[in-house]
Amino acid sequence: MSQKAVVMDEQMMKRALTRVAHEIIERNKGVEDCVLVGIKTRGIYLAKRLQEKIETIEGIDVPVGELDITMYRDDLVAKHENREPEVRDVQLASTVDGRKVIVIDDVLYTGRTVRAAMDALMDQGRPDQIQLAVLIDRGHRELPIRADFVGKNIPTSSDEQIKVELFEVDHQDQVTIHK
Repeated sequence: MSQKAVVMDEQMMKRALTRVAHEIIERNKGVEDCVLVGIKTRGIYLAKRLQEKIETIEGIDVPVGELDITMYRDDLVAKHENREPEVRDVQLASTVDGRKVIVIDDVLYTGRTVRAAMDALMDQGRPDQIQLAVLIDRGHRELPIRADFVGKNIPTSSDEQIKVELFEVDHQDQVTIHK
């Protein structure tokens, strides 16, 4: 696959995350009863970035958790044909019972990852509400799932891929389309 275009650079990502942080605060009338939960791998780093932005804005340190959805995927056999899937524990900074849980991921595509994340969360307790924040919404849903907070909508064709690179993992911040 060859790179077609850079659709977000470092500054655009910072602005989008700042806007999403403000939207989370506004929609929830503060963040006192919120928990941010990042989906492994890049969602975790985006959750931590949102936590920092919210703390700067509101002065409140929102708990952040990590969610590994490996065992909840409906394509587990296909993705791990010749090897056992690696399972990690769910690491939540606080209980989800009675809280507003904001699930954070890098790209929303078919909706299957989010469905798996909701299943994993429900095994941890009973949140009052689950909201979804994504850096990129690229369309092509297979399940009736939509994001509550979107950094950028990027319509794509089914033969294109979106690649999110974060400094913590990839040593640079950018979003690219590949064909």
